[in-house]
Amino acid sequence: MIMQAEDKKIYTPEEYLDFEVNSEERHEYINGEIALMTGGTPNHNKIAGNFYAALNFALKRQPYDVFFTDQRLWIPRKRIYTYPDVMVVQGELQLQEGRRDTITNPLMIAEVLSTSTRSYDKDAKFTAYRTIPGFQEYLLIDQYTMHIEQYFKTEQKRWIFSEYDDANEIVSLNSLSFQITLADIYDKVEFESVEVST
Repeated sequence: MIMQAEDKKIYTPEEYLDFEVNSEERHEYINGEIALMTGGTPNHNKIAGNFYAALNFALKRQPYDVFFTDQRLWIPRKRIYTYPDVMVVQGELQLQEGRRDTITNPLMIAEVLSTSTRSYDKDAKFTAYRTIPGFQEYLLIDQYTMHIEQYFKTEQKRWIFSEYDDANEIVSLNSLSFQITLADIYDKVEFESVEVST
């Protein structure tokens, strides 16, 4: 079994990729360690799906590619492979050298927060994303309450923070032309039915 508590083996990126392409489950690679990615809750999937669908439709016939949950991202400066919930690439896809299934140049990333990943997504993962040269915008979408945090890069090492918590508020992306209400992002999400222990 890979990545058990007592297993401290360090894997090379090549070993991870050999393992990952043959695995039925998805795993992240974090500087030599392989971690199983847990499955999402219905609310997690509804939120990510709502945001992806609206964004993908709004950007049709424009020079953007929108990806949803299963697209692998390589962050070379932090030696991380991960699968963002929603990711936008502007212009031509830049693939990891020697790979056809792993991109390296997202413009915008959105993550739906889970109890188990909240701290990682807000801290270490955001730190890693900021090492990507063309990365401009980050959305953190809470799945347990109506709340979104938005970070937008204005210049080198300078980010502007905004937050939203009302259904009628409109989130406007700064890195590309797109607006969406919180009501649309949270369509059909029932907060009271969420098990916070997931």
